[in-house]
Amino acid sequence: MSDAATHPTAAPPDWARPWFAPWARHGQGAWQAWHSSGDVHAALNASGRAPVRFVPPDALRPGVAYERFIADSACVPTRAGWHDFFNALVWQGFPQTKRHLNRLQAAEIARDGVGARRGPVRDAITVFDENGALLHAPDALWQALAQRRWAELFGPLRPLWRQASFMLFGHAALEKLLTPYKSITVHVLRVAQPFDALGDLSALDAALAGQLNADTLATKPFVPLPVLGVPDWWSANEDVAFYADADVFRPLRRTV
Repeated sequence: MSDAATHPTAAPPDWARPWFAPWARHGQGAWQAWHSSGDVHAALNASGRAPVRFVPPDALRPGVAYERFIADSACVPTRAGWHDFFNALVWQGFPQTKRHLNRLQAAEIARDGVGARRGPVRDAITVFDENGALLHAPDALWQALAQRRWAELFGPLRPLWRQASFMLFGHAALEKLLTPYKSITVHVLRVAQPFDALGDLSALDAALAGQLNADTLATKPFVPLPVLGVPDWWSANEDVAFYADADVFRPLRRTV
């Protein structure tokens, strides 16, 4: 059976979960169409929201880099599974940003080749693309996160989360959250403008594409966050003891 004719192997995501809710507007219909027809590519292409088409993985010719193929063809090789399904949803929600990141990847490959190591720009793009998250937050909240002051971030500063905007961008993180576990960690990028994760993301998409230039990405401007620690995302984190697990909520490593 080809990828194009493979039905989903599990129940749909719980779109009411806070990590999936921003993707429900695209994901519910696409999942239902995939479930009904067995054709994941037709289901994803039906919306026409993305600046690319989703094609079977064998469309990627041997010896051609995945990122370069997308840049040249405006087609994304897509397997019939959750990882690539969520990647397609992010293409639909953040078309400008995904296209921009792909072009940066392709430019790096054109200059340096694929190589055994990605280099700082490609590495940062991969980290963000797979496990990135977006946060608009008051300065005090961001500084506590950046300095891994977990007890303060989720204790005295906890009310400030009501002033924050937060959502996932990385498709691997979304896949992991199909079966949540405490140590799932995302890499958070601070964005300047507030946003409604359940609303129109087009302004955020445009701003994000402008923010993520090669020089900025080379610094890897992300901060790790065990994502189930976000207030109202996981009932267990209402107990302060949840954050006392130093194997998950690790202190900032100091350099001499």
